Order: sequence, then structure tokens, then C-alpha cells
Amino acid sequence: MLAILTTHPIQYQVPIWRGLAARGDVPFKVYYLSDQGLRARFDPGFGRALAWDIDLLSGYPHEFIDAHTGQHQDRFTWLRLKPGFGARLRAEGVTVLWINGWQVLAYWQAVREARRHGIAVWLRGESNLRSNRGGLKQSLKWLLLRRLLDRVDRFLTIGSANRAFYLRLGYRADRMHSAPYCVDNARFAAQAAVARSKRADLRAGWSIPADAFCFLSVGKFIPKKRPLDLLEAVRRLQRQRPSRRLHILWIGSGELGPLLREGSTVVFDRDAGLRLDAAKLTGPTASFAGFLNQSEIAGAYAAADALVLPSDAKETWGLVVNEAMASGLPCVVSDACGCAEDLVQSLRPDLCYPVGDIDALVAALAAVLADPPGADQMQRHIEAFDVARTIAAVAALYHE
Repeated sequence: MLAILTTHPIQYQVPIWRGLAARGDVPFKVYYLSDQGLRARFDPGFGRALAWDIDLLSGYPHEFIDAHTGQHQDRFTWLRLKPGFGARLRAEGVTVLWINGWQVLAYWQAVREARRHGIAVWLRGESNLRSNRGGLKQSLKWLLLRRLLDRVDRFLTIGSANRAFYLRLGYRADRMHSAPYCVDNARFAAQAAVARSKRADLRAGWSIPADAFCFLSVGKFIPKKRPLDLLEAVRRLQRQRPSRRLHILWIGSGELGPLLREGSTVVFDRDAGLRLDAAKLTGPTASFAGFLNQSEIAGAYAAADALVLPSDAKETWGLVVNEAMASGLPCVVSDACGCAEDLVQSLRPDLCYPVGDIDALVAALAAVLADPPGADQMQRHIEAFDVARTIAAVAALYHE
């Protein structure tokens, strides 16, 4: 039996669990350490309480285990297992334990328990070399991390940068198996098809000018996401192309929200109840639609013309890029994002730029403005990073 230990029900992981259950040839159970996401809880990055609005529990075997949550229940780092987890896995016939990263104390405990009871360990994490750069502090971190990684039997790699990270640490390639980072492509494609039929109404609802090229930002307004880079780049591009109307649709919230609003010509702001006629304004305009849940986000992908992810190296992947591509939307990303090589550079190198280089970002925005890849091209490209690929890889490894 395969035991999967993860922090809480996550909208990107659940389709994998359901797909494994649908195959029926891999006996497994998902063990959750927390029920975050099922009930509204405060998210410090968004600055508000939120819960996902889609079903995250049906269609696969799972259990919420009793864990120590620590003082800060909105953080997962200090989640701890209570005694007896390894013995319980062994009693239930578990032969393989799959953990999803190493940022949680409970994962370290689980690996130790698994090895003690003769249970093999798989790891699927996000880290890459860009997010783990140099210095004495980083070297010490790697020395500590190796104490965990040396106990891992198989690494489920999410992409090229993640695989390179394990190779750099000296682990053999034959211990690595591709399990691409993915979203439910079919769901996003289907939702996008419906939303595109309402594109004009969606844009009007957010006061996006009908003739504007709309750049989309989805995520928290926090420093690692570098949203101010996008704002400045669009302003510069507008000065270069005064006759071409440009717009930014901001989906999310966070600490940089006031600066983004201050630097924008805001025509719609859901939080402030603001709506202006963008047709009467000059220069790039902006709409702030707030946080959109999973059942709503398809509207943003349909209303926009390109997604932009300017994040720094702390963006170990960037699953909004998967979502956008599955929805048929072209993407511009910084080269610091974990998904850059696999999802953007391999398709359109001119849509990937050096992180923090505003002039290079302007050039990338100009490239997608002049020649945006089509929806069919985006959706074909993202097929390599589909839930079905990861499900098949996990099943094949289990039966190896």
C-alpha cells in the first residue's frame, strides 16, 4: 500500500489522488495533517480569510490524522506527528511513504519512522538551484537537508530545474522519476471554453476597455511576486506605444496593494467599490478584482490577453502558468520562476526575461503584444504537464 502524507487538501494535488483511485491498481490512502482550505482561515499573504470553493475530498481514500499544530495554525512548518505513526503505517500494510516536500517537521518525522519500519520513501518537492543559491547559510542548509534526502529511495521530479537540483546535490539520475507539476488541464480548458463565450461581458464587468490588450497578474501582492515590475513595464510600454491601449487586470491582494493602486490609473476596484469609464482615460489603466476562487478564476483567464509572472527565485514553480496555458492564455515569466525552462523558454524564448530587468520585461511584453501564441498552441504545449502524466508515473513506479 502507498501512504501519501501531505499538509492539507490542495486543489492541485486532489486530481492526482482521484486519478489514482480511478485507475484502481494502486492501493493507497492520503493522510492529511490539517484541514486548512476546507474552512475559511486567515491567509497572511492575501491579508484575508479564505477557503477553496470546490470539492476537495470526494473520490479517493483519505484521513485527517491527529497532529500537533503548534502555536501558529496558519503555518505548516511546525506541524508534528504524534507518536506511533510508523507503527500504524506498518500495521496497515504500507510499503511506500510519499511525502510532498521537506518544509514541514512532520515530514522529517515520517521519514524517520518509515525507515525504522522498513518502508520505502518517495519525495516530490519543489526546490531548484535558483531558490537555493550559494553562501555559508545555504551550504549549512544543504548539509542538514541531505540528512533527509539520503533516506529517500525515489525522487519524483516536477520539472527540469527540480531535477537539476537533485543532480547538483549528487543524487543519481536513476533515483529520479518525472512526475510533472500539473493542474487539472481538462477542467481549466472546459471552464475557459465556457468563459470565452462571455468574454465581452467579463471585460465590461471589470471595466477593461474593449480595445485594450490586457495583461493579467494572478497572485499575492507581495515582494517575491514583484508585481511592481509589471506595473512599471506596462507604463514604459505604453509610452513606447501611445496609440495602443494597454490594461492590467490584478487578481489577488496583499501588502503591495496600496503601491499598485497609487501607481495605476484605476478604473475598477472591487474592494473600494470603484468603477470608472476607462474609455475617457489616457495611458495604461488597471482593474483590481480581488481574490477569485477556483470556480471564478476561469473568467480572468478568458478576459485577459496574456498572463505575466515576474516573480523572483522564491517562486519555485508557478502553477498559475499551468492554469493559464491550460486555459489557452499565453504567458510571460521571469527566468527565476521554476517553470521557466519547461513551460515558456521551450516554447517562446522571447517571452522569458531576466528577473528584475524591467527593460527586458518591456521587450517580452512587446513580443506577446505583437505575436501572441494561440490558444490551441498553449493547450497542446501544456499536455506534457498534465495530471494523467503524473498519475501514470506514480503507478508505474509503484509496480516497478
